[in-house]
Amino acid sequence: MTEHFVRPDVQAHLDVLKANPRPRMSDELIAMMRNIPKEMAAEMFAQLDLPVGELGEIRDLTMPGPAGDIALRLFDPRKQRGPGPVVVFYHGGGFVAGSIDTHAGLAAEIARGLDLPVVSVEYRLAPEHPWPAGLDDAEAATRWVAENGAVLGREFTSLVLCGDSAGATLTIVTTLALRERPAALPVLLQWPIYPKADATKAYLSEEMFANGFALDCADIEYFGKAYASDPLHWRGSPILADQAGLPPTFVVSAGLDPLRDNGRAYAAKCIEAGVNVTYREMQGTIHGFASYRKAIPSAQADLVELLAIAKAMIADAV
Repeated sequence: MTEHFVRPDVQAHLDVLKANPRPRMSDELIAMMRNIPKEMAAEMFAQLDLPVGELGEIRDLTMPGPAGDIALRLFDPRKQRGPGPVVVFYHGGGFVAGSIDTHAGLAAEIARGLDLPVVSVEYRLAPEHPWPAGLDDAEAATRWVAENGAVLGREFTSLVLCGDSAGATLTIVTTLALRERPAALPVLLQWPIYPKADATKAYLSEEMFANGFALDCADIEYFGKAYASDPLHWRGSPILADQAGLPPTFVVSAGLDPLRDNGRAYAAKCIEAGVNVTYREMQGTIHGFASYRKAIPSAQADLVELLAIAKAMIADAV
């Protein structure tokens, strides 16, 4: 059996998960999660990630979406700022879980690290709202943000699209949609963090890290069934689209992630299409590390490193 490098704090986190196994993902579990009081859910996630911390402004608002209002949350390290880019962030959770609240710490850290406003999007979730509901919300929210900086008391000049896990897939699909039909502002950078860009096949890393690395392949299978996308459509497997003409792209993977090779494949597809690509694979850590910075302390240094790269790419693109 191949031995993989696992950081000590990652192994400690995996040991905790092994000693306290959670139920397998199912419709019943998701229904139960939907009914957990907001305060209790926040307390659960506080065991994994660092708190939001100090910011100049945090504001909740709503916008009209394709099937009802979409909740948004602004995170900005400054109370006031001049014209500049805005980050639109899509949270992870396998298209069935996650929220603005669960990923508030990550969104806030991205805002601080880039010194940019971040608008986090509360898109519809499966299985109640299968594919392409979440994609429709993500695209609609991005277009709305591009047109409505004044509502937030800011003047946005361009977009940075970013998301983790399921949100990374939303990032790629939204970037492709805006290439075909541009928004009111240009996209400077797409930053998918451990994406699944190809749902047509299983990659070797899904076998290598199928169990015992936090994201089990049984969960990936459930997420896929609940999301119910068409894997042969580019909105289901964005790797199938022609990537030519996309903005600079920063793909991040984790070395112990079942989706690792998916990220590698997407980065390669973009490179082949002539896109300006930076690929970073964080060794010895797992899927989800960017929002596990309390449970895995080394993840904070990872995120600081990734933010420095993203900040430099944005500066080059402005």
